[in-house]
Amino acid sequence: MAQPPSTTTAILAPEQSKARDALSGEKMDARERAAAEYLADQPTAYWLTPEQDPIGTAGKTVSSLTTQARDQEVAMAIVIYGLPERDCGNHSAGGLSGDDYRTWIDEISAALEAAPDVQKLVILEPDSLALAPECGNLDERAAQLRSAVHELTAPHTWIYLDGGHSAWLPAAEMASLIEAVDVADEVRGFATNVSNYRPTYDEFTYAHAVAAQLHGMHAVIDTSRNGGSVDAGAQWCNPPDQRVGEPSGTFGDEVVDLNLWIKPPGESDGPCEGGPAAGVWWPAAAAELAQDAR
Repeated sequence: MAQPPSTTTAILAPEQSKARDALSGEKMDARERAAAEYLADQPTAYWLTPEQDPIGTAGKTVSSLTTQARDQEVAMAIVIYGLPERDCGNHSAGGLSGDDYRTWIDEISAALEAAPDVQKLVILEPDSLALAPECGNLDERAAQLRSAVHELTAPHTWIYLDGGHSAWLPAAEMASLIEAVDVADEVRGFATNVSNYRPTYDEFTYAHAVAAQLHGMHAVIDTSRNGGSVDAGAQWCNPPDQRVGEPSGTFGDEVVDLNLWIKPPGESDGPCEGGPAAGVWWPAAAAELAQDAR
């Protein structure tokens, strides 16, 4: 059996990153361009969304990513983010209808299965479980995620469910939400701090607490934007004065497989603090995040 992800797992820096795209078309000053150049070279997850990679193109994108990973002899990491009624109507609202979501997942699954030799990390639907109590749709969410996991299970593929973060839900409640999906034998574990700014130490403590309730599940932790000395507190939407965190694969232990840049730094969280829509490249924010990293 293939070895699971660890701190020795090299992750792809995708050609399709928005940082790399910005270098060829975005009007930027010297500081912003230097940040984009730095961020484009960092091992980071690629976000598959129906807005950017709709039905008919998502499989081609995944195939391109697996080809890049194979050629570079590294693993690839993707985020799948397209559930119906995604984000409870917040800044990242959207997603597909139920039928279209199943079609989209099938297309992604086929592309993953076509690359059994490539190690693939799949972060499945961030916030979907942690938001479920607020949205009042846990049964629906659990069924959708369960179906997606069944379809996405493939050779050399490691799936991580939503694990919230250390300042959101208590560990026992988060573990209960993960258990509701009922796929413990098919997933590697859960992902914490996705698109958030919580300190790495807090996230390791939280991941251990959640995992202790789940009898052997593992975790990955997003450290893409948690390297600053200014505490973002409860603010999750483009908090000012933040910095990129430790690069992918810096930390890990018996529970946390590795830290990973999951949210690409430089992409807005939404129209707040002067930012553009969620997921849009924001040169000024990229420059601020990366200013201490070069």
